[in-house]
Amino acid sequence: MNIVVCVKQVPAKDAPLAIPEGAAWIRETDIGFELNEPDGYALEEALRLKEKHGGEVVALSLGPERSKQAIKEALAKGAERGVHISDDKFYELDPLGSARCLAAAIQREKFDLVLTGLQSDDHGFGQTGVLLAELLGLPHATIIMQIDAADGRLKLKRELEAGWFQWVELPLPAVLSIQSGINKPRYATLKGIMAAKKKEIATLSRADLGVTVTPTQRIERIYVPKKTKKTEILTGTAKEAAAKLVEKLKHEARVL
Repeated sequence: MNIVVCVKQVPAKDAPLAIPEGAAWIRETDIGFELNEPDGYALEEALRLKEKHGGEVVALSLGPERSKQAIKEALAKGAERGVHISDDKFYELDPLGSARCLAAAIQREKFDLVLTGLQSDDHGFGQTGVLLAELLGLPHATIIMQIDAADGRLKLKRELEAGWFQWVELPLPAVLSIQSGINKPRYATLKGIMAAKKKEIATLSRADLGVTVTPTQRIERIYVPKKTKKTEILTGTAKEAAAKLVEKLKHEARVL
């Protein structure tokens, strides 16, 4: 089974994020980056499927030169090779633009399965897997908690709301968005780290892929929310105060 795993490098969870005035992205200097945690679960699931069914795992990433580190981590854990779509302006892409770049690279591969994490820890759109499936013309399922593969088909356990689950079946090839917690990601061994240095990482550009992107959305500004406190005392009888509270919950807090 040949599997492509989309991996993304994101700011480290403990990184001190600085936002330039009026900027649409963070200042990336002097902060650390790491593999997107949800993608780590997708990678681990791909490695387990390969160990059970054979084939190879290809790690695919879109971003600047530093994004290769996410691919190298995947190679150290057991992926056979990597593909890097080099793009210093990746943060200007909307989810559809990113998916188009990834889909163009995936179409060059011989694959049975494409795995993504449920969402990224930075933008958190949660759309990559769904858009990839549409662009590739493949069946797709999200929030996957278990994968059983046999005879060219997949039996999948999906997590729903309120503790409910759903079993679905899909033919191969397919695209799956993996839920965090499906497994316990492995650590890279010293042997794996050394072996990763000899593994191939192919580098492509948007021009190589023939992809031109017209954004369908644009982030104009990011900022840290201001912390404010407001206390309001409702007067009147208990019945009047309750009525006022209900009105505020409906029309101001919008929780009812």
